[in-house]
Amino acid sequence: MHFFSHLEPYAGDPILGLNEAYLADARPHKVNLSIGIYFDDAGRIPVLESVHQAEAAMLAECAPKPYLPMEGAAAARSAVQALLFGSEHAALAAGRVATLQTVGSSGGLKIGADFVRRWLPTSEVWISDPSWENHRAMFEGAGIAVHSYPYYDAARGGVRFDAMCEALSALPRRSVVLLHACCHNPTGVDLGAAQWRALVPIVRERALLPFLDLAYQGYGEGLAEDAFAPRLLADAGLTFLVVNSFSKSMSVYGERAGALSAVCADRAEAELVLGQLKATVRRNYSSPPMHAAAIVSRVLGEPALRARWEAEVGAMRERILAMRRRLHAVLSARKPGRDFGYILGQRGMFSYTGLAPAQVDRLREAHAVYLLRSGRICVAGLNNGNVERAAEAIAAVID
Repeated sequence: MHFFSHLEPYAGDPILGLNEAYLADARPHKVNLSIGIYFDDAGRIPVLESVHQAEAAMLAECAPKPYLPMEGAAAARSAVQALLFGSEHAALAAGRVATLQTVGSSGGLKIGADFVRRWLPTSEVWISDPSWENHRAMFEGAGIAVHSYPYYDAARGGVRFDAMCEALSALPRRSVVLLHACCHNPTGVDLGAAQWRALVPIVRERALLPFLDLAYQGYGEGLAEDAFAPRLLADAGLTFLVVNSFSKSMSVYGERAGALSAVCADRAEAELVLGQLKATVRRNYSSPPMHAAAIVSRVLGEPALRARWEAEVGAMRERILAMRRRLHAVLSARKPGRDFGYILGQRGMFSYTGLAPAQVDRLREAHAVYLLRSGRICVAGLNNGNVERAAEAIAAVID
């Protein structure tokens, strides 16, 4: 009997598919600016010394490996809360924050989406235009209708903030609004502090539920600076969800180290939320991975490792900034009539180049430079050995 012959073929993920095409390309001068992974100047995924030391200590202990609780390791959860909000934040002291260790920030998005579908069944989700492709898939996969609000201004390379505010001000009450806390993926264009403050009264008046995605903390301006949005919303007494990831900041992609936090009205509500989030985890993957939790709690909890990690994150951030400056310099020299200032104004790993799909195809076919057809590049894929060639290739396809 053929139970599954009616299935539609899976077209594949466009980012992962492009990365596979890059790996299959035999041209020695190829450049991969597609996948969102931080590479060092030698083109390798780095092993951070802070993480290496933490893992060495973990292996030396040779401790048992029982199942973690559904909510994850207590030490890792506490460390995440302090990183997001600051250890002395009033919301933490009041017990208003419920935090789960999750299977990466994607696992946090999945748990959050299922939670919203179960307990806010009439709420729909709004994401930025554009947003990370998987945001829509995650919420639609949970059975939630997903819409877009205005965000990126292609003409200016900035944010359509007035249009964004107008759209959010018209949303139905109890709508869920997905917001990138920093290092917007895919554009690299972030809200400024004044703009975040301007959103607070809109969120309060319309009774909206912000859902922050903070996957790149430390890659924008700094670890504390990049947590501005969740700290601001918590200071304002708002209820919201936030997912965060250590894939990039600790270079532990395959460990799936992430968390989901719910900032609630009071301690009693936070306890209710934590209980139902645990039930949601049980229905999904039962409990999160121990190794990921141990890395996070050791690196964040031991002062010497924490200091080394912060320095390593700072070095990664500075390398990305250096590549932005070099890309801007070469493009400006090759195309003196064009303004490439947007490259310097964007933050984090990604940059929207403004290239059309046909130009992206020419880059791949004629120059072996791989990027998404949206024109998004991963700046962390550039290094001193390929940045000039990549920039010259981009200049060659610009009309």
